Order: sequence, then structure tokens, then C-alpha cells
Amino acid sequence: MSLFRQLWLAVIASTVIAFAGSFLASMLTARHYLEHQLAIKNSDNASSLALSMSQLEKDPITVELQVAAMFDSGQYAAVRLIDPEGKTMIEKTSPAMAGDVPAWFIRLFPVASQPGLAQVSAGWNQFGTIELVSHSQFAYQELWDGCLKLVAWFLIGGCFMGLLGMQLLRNIKRPLDAVVGQAQAISERRFIRIAEPAAPELKSLASAMNAMVERLQAMFAEEAARLEQVRREATLDNLTGLANRAFFLNQLEAALSDDDAASNGTLLMLRVADLAGINKRAGRETADELLRRIGGKFAEIAASKPGAAAARLNGADFAMLLPGVQDPTATAEQLLSLLRDLSSAGLIDGERIGHLASGLYRHGQGIGNLLSQIDAALASAENQSGLAWCRAETGCEQHAASNADWKKLLEGAIETQRLRLIDFPVAGNRGQLLHLECPLRLQASENGEWLAAGSFMPMASRLSMTTELDLAAARLALDRVAAGAAAVAVNLSGESILSAAFRSSLQALISSRRELAPRLWLEVSEIGAFQHFAEFHAFCDAMRPLGCRLGIEHFGRQFSEIGRLHHIGLDYLKVDGSFIRAINTQPGNQAFLKGLCSIAHNIGLTVIAEGVQTAEELATLPDLGFDGATGPAVPRN
Repeated sequence: MSLFRQLWLAVIASTVIAFAGSFLASMLTARHYLEHQLAIKNSDNASSLALSMSQLEKDPITVELQVAAMFDSGQYAAVRLIDPEGKTMIEKTSPAMAGDVPAWFIRLFPVASQPGLAQVSAGWNQFGTIELVSHSQFAYQELWDGCLKLVAWFLIGGCFMGLLGMQLLRNIKRPLDAVVGQAQAISERRFIRIAEPAAPELKSLASAMNAMVERLQAMFAEEAARLEQVRREATLDNLTGLANRAFFLNQLEAALSDDDAASNGTLLMLRVADLAGINKRAGRETADELLRRIGGKFAEIAASKPGAAAARLNGADFAMLLPGVQDPTATAEQLLSLLRDLSSAGLIDGERIGHLASGLYRHGQGIGNLLSQIDAALASAENQSGLAWCRAETGCEQHAASNADWKKLLEGAIETQRLRLIDFPVAGNRGQLLHLECPLRLQASENGEWLAAGSFMPMASRLSMTTELDLAAARLALDRVAAGAAAVAVNLSGESILSAAFRSSLQALISSRRELAPRLWLEVSEIGAFQHFAEFHAFCDAMRPLGCRLGIEHFGRQFSEIGRLHHIGLDYLKVDGSFIRAINTQPGNQAFLKGLCSIAHNIGLTVIAEGVQTAEELATLPDLGFDGATGPAVPRN
């Protein structure tokens, strides 16, 4: 039995007991009062009749007329005249009457009418004794009316007290519900604060829960800050804050090998001319300021372009990865303009402050081949006078020449259902299957080739068509689960979760097949989740009650944001493959990933490694705390 039901029963029982006690006391008091009044009345009326009879002649007719006159008033049950010998001389009686008072009430509260006695005299002698007994029907009626009024007032008061008690219990229950909700949220890995109620007892409970949440958040924030520093030391250049060479090459390799990354794009490199000479002529501080200014521009451009990454490869070389960008002219002009400004500002002397090269890459291209082409273009730029930008074109192909062609292609594929999911196993540390990772594939034309998501999703995003594709992917995933798959994970684009209409449509789709929802894993990229965090939060709130598993993929580059995940209620994280590349040989990354797994486990998250390429990488992951992995090194069972 619930606490509040017990409270209600206690309130009802105490109220009924209080009413029963007050009712009984009131009835007994009223009955005693009425009996007393009847006794006084009988005595007074008997005295009055006796006095009247004593003053008159004692002939039988006169005496009987006086007795009859008193009796006929209708208020008496019996009037008797008894002689001194104890014999009844005259007697008038009437049957007992109770009016409309119930018989059970009369039996429960009997009213005794005490007879009134008075002496009738004849001169100095006693003539007889008058005995007078009043009817008790009026007393019963009065007692019954009092009972009805008392019950009526009790019902009115009971209703009022019930409403008041209900409100009071609600006021008590509201903060208790908040505490229960907070505890439930903690079990769902959502760390939320609640308002503290005014009641001291409840306030202390809420304060204790809030203090626990604050301590957990502070602990996570402290640990996250420490790990962020470890990550920066392992993956970033100390001077510019850009990615270092090792981490950038991991990102580049992931872009070239990941089927779901943009299928082509641009790699751009800038080399500062004669950095050693600048150090010698202008000094270390000037050279460092030059590098920081260039690094700041690279970071600014990369932050403005989705998926872009910038790095300082070595002392004089900077690089930028621009996924999906076919024409880097605008970016190159920004960098050339920066170099001109640095030269004109007098930071260093001379026009040959730096050189620029760019090259297009395509999915599957070897990283060595790409870098050698960029190096050759950079050498060509160095041989030119003044500032120079040289291109190293690699002949990337496109499947549609214009936005209109892409729109027609995408609409046709959606309309004719030329969409499918392929699957890759995501395995736990013991080799067990956690789920199937199922990226979407699109057939460009009937009997044509199947395009990876990296080939068409950038254009779908530009044409605002990601919602249709993501809904189709979710529908196909549910079909796969219904066909017997243990669990299926699909990626949803950040643009789709921005749409309230999409969230509503996806919720309706999953609700219609809710029995399949526990085996459906939905994931959003780190960029999509954190760029539009409020919408991502709303997405999680909508999907969580359905039973879906929720996660973030490509996680790690914005690790400092992990504190924002405390109250989201996620189930898993997939760590970006650029952190996993050659993890068996990188102690810095190992320390960062070990801490990441620890803090993720503390908030109940499963941690999965993406893009595992080698058996050595796979063997290293369990010691770091990873729960599972996906990638070419994960065998299919």
C-alpha cells in the first residue's frame, strides 16, 4: 500500500473516530438535557394541576373534568389521580408516540420521561396524589433533528477537510515526486537539480539530493577538465592550439577510408617561408607570434566549415582538411590575404612570407599518394616569386553536376525506394554482438551503383532533404529488427533533429512498432549533437520513453562538452576513429581514452571504438576500458 494511501486512510480513520466520539457525546448530552427538561416540566405541571384541584370542590365530576382537561392538551402519555391508599381514582393514558423518528434511533438513544408528582389537598387533609407523565415524542424529535444537523455539518466539514487534506497532501507529494523523479533521472544517467520545498523535512531531503548531484557534477567536471588537458597534450600543438601532425594524419586517413565520410574534398597546405631565418632575424617571440596568427586563421576557417580540421604538421607547415569542398578558392584567398596583411603590417620583412598548395582527394585514395601530390604542388609554389598558390588536382568524380541533378536523383531514389542498409558488426570485448551498425546506401539509378552516405548526404543536407532519408533509414532499420536482427543502429543527421516535424514523425513511426524499439539504436554525430544541443536534448526526451537506445558517434574532439551530457540520459558513445588509429603505439592518446572510458562509465555509458583497423589496436582497447569496437579489424561471426 502506498504511503499516501496510508495517509488518506489515517486521515479518514481519525476523522471518523473524532466524529463518532463527538456524535456520541453530543447525543448523550442532548438526551440527558431533554430528560431533565421533561422531568422539570412533569413536576411543574403536576404541581400546577394539584394546586388547581386543591382549591376546587372535590366532587368526582369536577375532579375528572380537570384531569381530562390537562390530558386532552395532547402532551401527556398518562395523567393519574391516586388516593392516599394507593388506589387509582382517575387515569387517562395514550399510546407511546415517536413521530417520524426511526425505531432504531429510539432503541439506541431511549429518552426516559420521569413522572411528576404533586399532592392534592382538601383543607388540611390529603385528597390524593397527581402523577403526570409527558409524551417523549417531542424529545425524540428534537434529538433526531439534532442528529441530522450534526451529520450534515460533519459531511460538509468532511468534504471541506477532504479538499484541504488533498491540497496539503499534494503539497507534500509534489516535492516527493520531484525527488523520486530526480532519483529516476540519476538511474537514467541524467543528473538534474530540483527546487527545494519550504517544509524543513522535505527541504533537507531535496537539499541532500541536490548536494549529491552537485558533487557528482563537480567530480565529472574536474575529471573532464583533467582529461581535456591530457587530450590537448596528446593531440594538439602547444603553440597554435591546432591538431598536431599525428592526430591530423589520423583524421585524414579516416576521411579517406570511412564510407560515411564525405566522399571527396580538399586538402590545403601552407608553408611558412624560411622560418629558421625569421627566428634568427626577428627573434623567437616574433616567429611564435607569426605562427599563432596563422594558426588562429586556420582555426577560424575550420570552425566555420562543418567537418573541417586544421593542423600544424611541423614547425613551418600548416594543413586544413575541407570535406565536401571542391573549390577551395575562397579559403585560399583568405589565407593569402592573411599573409599579405602579415607582411604589410611589418611583422616580418619580405613578400615571400609563405606558400600555399591544395589538392582534391577522393574516397579510397592512399594517404601517401595524396600527400606526395600536395608536396609537389607546394614545391611548385615555392619556386614562384612572391605569394603563390598551386593546385594538385586529382580528378575527383561527381555523380551529379548540379543541385537540380542531385535533387532529382535523391527524390527518385526515395520515391522508388532505391535505399538499403548495409551492416557492420559492433562487437563486445568477448566477441559478442552488441548491434549491427547499418549505414544507408542509395542507388543512383536503376541497376546503377550504390552510393555511400558520404557521397550523397552532404548534398542532401544542402538541399534540406536529410529528414526524408533519415526517416527511410529508421523504417528500414525497424524492418531489419522485425526480420530477426538482434539490434540495429542507424545514424541520424544533425540537420534532421533540428526539425520538430522530423522528431514528431520519427516518434510516430517508432510508436507504431513500439515492441521493436528496444532493439533500435539511434545515434547522432558529435558535431550535430553539440551544435544544436537544445534540439538534441528534445530529441532524446522524445525517443527515450519509447525504449530506444540513444548515443553519440564520432565522439572525442569536443570532449570538454561531456559535462552537458549528465542530464540527457544517453546510453552509449562511439569514439571517433581518429583517436583509435595506432592507439597501441600512442601513450598520450591511451591516457586520454582511458580517462574518457572511466568518466563515461561513471555516468552509465557504454563506450565503443570506431574504425578499428588492426588486431593490435583491437587488443589494446579492453585495457583502456572500451566495451566494444567496430571497424575492419572486428571479425564477422
